[in-house]
Amino acid sequence: MDNIQSIKNRFGIIGNSQSLNYALQVAAQVANTDLTVLISGESGVGKEVFSQIIHALSARKHNPFIAVNCGAIPEGTIDSELFGHEKGSFTGAVDNRKGYFETVNGGTIFLDEIGEMPLGTQARLLRVLETGEYIRVGSSKVQKTDVRVIAATNRDLLERTQQGKFREDLYYRLNTVPIRVPSLRDRKEDIPMLFRKFCVDFAEKYKTTSIQLNEEARDVLVNYPWPGNVRELKNIAEQISVLAPEKLVTANDLQHFLPEQPTVNRLPMLAPGGHQGNGDFASERDILYKLFFDMKKDVTELKKMFFEVLQNPNMAQHAAYADSGVLAGSYQPAEAPVMTTPNIIAAPATAQPIILKDNAIDHHEEVEETLSIADKEKELIEKALRKHKGKRKDAALDLGISERTLYRKLKEYNIHE
Repeated sequence: MDNIQSIKNRFGIIGNSQSLNYALQVAAQVANTDLTVLISGESGVGKEVFSQIIHALSARKHNPFIAVNCGAIPEGTIDSELFGHEKGSFTGAVDNRKGYFETVNGGTIFLDEIGEMPLGTQARLLRVLETGEYIRVGSSKVQKTDVRVIAATNRDLLERTQQGKFREDLYYRLNTVPIRVPSLRDRKEDIPMLFRKFCVDFAEKYKTTSIQLNEEARDVLVNYPWPGNVRELKNIAEQISVLAPEKLVTANDLQHFLPEQPTVNRLPMLAPGGHQGNGDFASERDILYKLFFDMKKDVTELKKMFFEVLQNPNMAQHAAYADSGVLAGSYQPAEAPVMTTPNIIAAPATAQPIILKDNAIDHHEEVEETLSIADKEKELIEKALRKHKGKRKDAALDLGISERTLYRKLKEYNIHE
């Protein structure tokens, strides 16, 4: 326990919860080995601090340490960043470049947000972990490296392996020693202590008096879910230190600084077990699928109504009277019309609607429009690119997706600008 407390003092860790102490104990025990460590936890819980603890307590502590956010590096350049490249290997490669696995040789590399790493780069990383070998982009020469890898994620990697977004063999290779950093709501007893520490630090920095919470405000603070974890708690503490009208903060005062709880997402989506898209565009596909399905249903209902009117012309006159408030010879007071959708069973796709031509009734085959989500995606992307004259950034903004996702979709659908 004394060893855990010394680690807390050295790295400025506040809290005495059992889950936090266990995570620190595992980090201290694995530090002296070269085993790969996978740190998991929500955003804002301090996963990078645990990587620094492991490096500082290891035999590599005097060698380089580098933290790399895999989600912040574009897919087209991440291989070059990690493994280096040769001159002329791609556009813009004007010189040879060393990658992180070469410059940090003998040290530790921390791969944050490992779940965002592209599948191709995952294969390269797996080879480094298994053999210590890598190849620069554009080269055929195999190079060796001695780097300890610590990975972190706020995603469920096992679930991503089932979705085909993360290599299963890499997951088990990284998960040699798992460390779970608890969220702030899972260690509520540490919240008042952390809040007081942030307020005191802020007061010392700006030479002011630290704020205090009364009992009711402390209860509100502890029971707030803190989706942003320690990072959010620190931001709220600094806001209150600056903007609170009094140094003794009440529950009512505190409520003004806490964000409202997020509302339920009411965007259309499929029920569980329905269509599942592939790739990062899955949520957009679900929404588009639902919209196209509803549109198709409305068109089918309109065709059915038209078919019935053709068979019984009196229905048209009946519908006109209904709209004007006269139905079956009785008058109804004119009120705001209420639009309802008729409860009609959709006709099968092979049905042949009847149309009038020179006072004759002919049959024609109905041509089904495509309902392929991929085709609709491609069509929307091409329209956006034409609209913005090939400017990817503007097209991505118009589509409501990231430029990186747009780049990936251009490759997937073989769209040439």
